[in-house]
Amino acid sequence: MELFSQGYNCAQSVVGAWADHYGMDIDTALRISSSFGGGIGRMRLTCGAASGMFMLAGLQTGTTDPKNREAKAHNYEVVQHLAAEFKKEMGSINCGELLAMAQANGAEEGSKNSMDKSPVPEERTPEYYRKRPCREIVGCASRIFARYLDAERPE
Repeated sequence: MELFSQGYNCAQSVVGAWADHYGMDIDTALRISSSFGGGIGRMRLTCGAASGMFMLAGLQTGTTDPKNREAKAHNYEVVQHLAAEFKKEMGSINCGELLAMAQANGAEEGSKNSMDKSPVPEERTPEYYRKRPCREIVGCASRIFARYLDAERPE
């Protein structure tokens, strides 16, 4: 959540927070996840926080062997589980839907750019942070991933 408050996008905020867990330097984590903010390139598609969580799932369970169908299936199972948990807590995994829900609840009242798909991001002002649910969504994605890791640890 702190990374989001510093100006990083939702995907960067989730992946960056876990970079050291995977032995990844923060610059690489931030760069590799930079295109996924705003629902993938600010197109309001899959939520960046959810995309970041899915990138972490790839680091945790992904495979580099294209013939290992079992490993692929396991990774996809993990991603689907994480997506279901995220959707259960947030109501959607779609950026546009999450912003629309926040707008309907008054969090984005008066925001002209919340659903704008222009590639130009809004300026990060105190008003931006006040009206956006993204900081909390980033925290939710990170907590869901932490719960997944805790559940996967052998006793």
